[in-house]
Amino acid sequence: MTGSRTGGQIVADALVAHGVSHVFGVPGESYLAVLDAIHDTDIEFVICRQEGGAAYMAEAWGRLTGDPGVCMVTRGPGATNASVGIHAARENSQPMVVLIGQVATDEMGREAFQEIDYRAFLGPITKWATQVDDVDELAETISMAFKIAASGRPGPVAIALPEDMLRDDTTNTDVAPVTVERATPTSDELDAIVAAIADAERPVIIAGGGRWTLDARTDLTAFAEHNDLPVLAAWRFHDVVDNLSNIYCGEAGLAMPQAVRDTITQADLIVGLGIRFGEMTTAGWTLIDLDEPTQRIVHIHPERTQLGRIYPTDVGVCGDPSVTIGALREMSIPTSEPRRTWCSARRAAFVDGSRIPPQPGPLDMGEAMRWLQANAPADVIFTNGAGNFSVWNNKGFRYGSQARLLAPQNGTMGYGLPAAIAAKAAHPDRTVVCFAGDGDLQMTIQELGTARQAGYEPIVLVFDNGMYGTIRAHQERNYPGRISGTPIDNPNFVAIAQAYGMHAEAVRETDAFGPAFERAMASPTGALLHLHMPAEMLTPWESIDQARDRT
Repeated sequence: MTGSRTGGQIVADALVAHGVSHVFGVPGESYLAVLDAIHDTDIEFVICRQEGGAAYMAEAWGRLTGDPGVCMVTRGPGATNASVGIHAARENSQPMVVLIGQVATDEMGREAFQEIDYRAFLGPITKWATQVDDVDELAETISMAFKIAASGRPGPVAIALPEDMLRDDTTNTDVAPVTVERATPTSDELDAIVAAIADAERPVIIAGGGRWTLDARTDLTAFAEHNDLPVLAAWRFHDVVDNLSNIYCGEAGLAMPQAVRDTITQADLIVGLGIRFGEMTTAGWTLIDLDEPTQRIVHIHPERTQLGRIYPTDVGVCGDPSVTIGALREMSIPTSEPRRTWCSARRAAFVDGSRIPPQPGPLDMGEAMRWLQANAPADVIFTNGAGNFSVWNNKGFRYGSQARLLAPQNGTMGYGLPAAIAAKAAHPDRTVVCFAGDGDLQMTIQELGTARQAGYEPIVLVFDNGMYGTIRAHQERNYPGRISGTPIDNPNFVAIAQAYGMHAEAVRETDAFGPAFERAMASPTGALLHLHMPAEMLTPWESIDQARDRT
């Protein structure tokens, strides 16, 4: 576009040029010029109740669509509130562009009202944090931000926008969106990957990270099935592979079952596909021996600096996981009876070791999850924040080829509800279910107002055991019987949801869960189900008494 425009208009035009349909934010006077310009576009500004929720929504949008989610917040407390979601995007390797209103340029350096140096503040948790002081540089900077956010290892980018710059005029033309080139392995690198797999008798693929398209998830499942390769999902990336396939052998993450640990420690080849070999996926870096390595490692990652960063690699390939697995699917690997036997054994061990025992009390969530497995739509989207409750949808559900999971690798409480709202914005016709603990939900419960106002209403399952369960579990294992800081008195969650205009009901018995969930699915206003959980169970496999006895 040509002609004289304000900085605010340039921002709005740049967002349109980059295909942005939704912006998640809380309004602020520091960027009123942008809000005014958005008024003349088809972009939907999803009005959130707190900036942390807005940032979570932008992160979830990026994860579901593959395009950078856009979050818009005001200076000072707006940006500090948003930082928790920015950190989630960094840890989850998801593309995000954060636009931050800033104090006027002539006020900087005086500790003006709500002034922050965003390069210093957000630099450690973003791929790039910058500030635009000259309106003539604005279009180019935004284009660069979208490129950086989606290139290599995807992640968040933050741009500070001084309010006077947003009111300034310029005749500069727009900068065309930059095409993001995906890291593509060479034919020699693909041959090296295939050769390593062909030489192995006990290989395993551990897959996760950013930018997994539906085609890529399909390619991974098909490649593994054709070549008898066990696949483990990295922590909270269950949906990168069809969990219903016989090659799926579990999730390498928190509360890792012994069968999954054994798959890693007994493997003679580990193919890390899109992962960083992080702490949770490696059980604190204890499953792969650095001093006397017994496994060869193939590491495929879109960011070259990640190769060999944690473990020395035998084959290191800078490759986008979607591009790489698509190319590998077309390649031939000789059949192997040892590989076939190994894959079958690991699947059997996983299935046998992941059964959830009957639960005490009138509401058995193991049975409820089996009901969901049988009755939830094939393309259901689950979300969760942080807490022991997440074991139900992380360990008690198998994600088929169309199902999705949105969960934070940085272990942030309150993520589930905003992520579910973003999922409904991206896919309004799909069933979206937020799993939330009683403490977890209350971090962002106000976003129920966002869901109702925007019309993006998910189903919310609240697991109420009257405590911060994860911390209580650690407390009982380290200081048995000395309860301090972990009990919480909860509100009437049903009444709160109803006050927002949502369908809501309490569920206290196993047989009531299925009918209640069906009513929730039928509700045009979204729904909240208040699940009354037994306080004595810390996890499906451990009670408070058992935790104390083990100490």
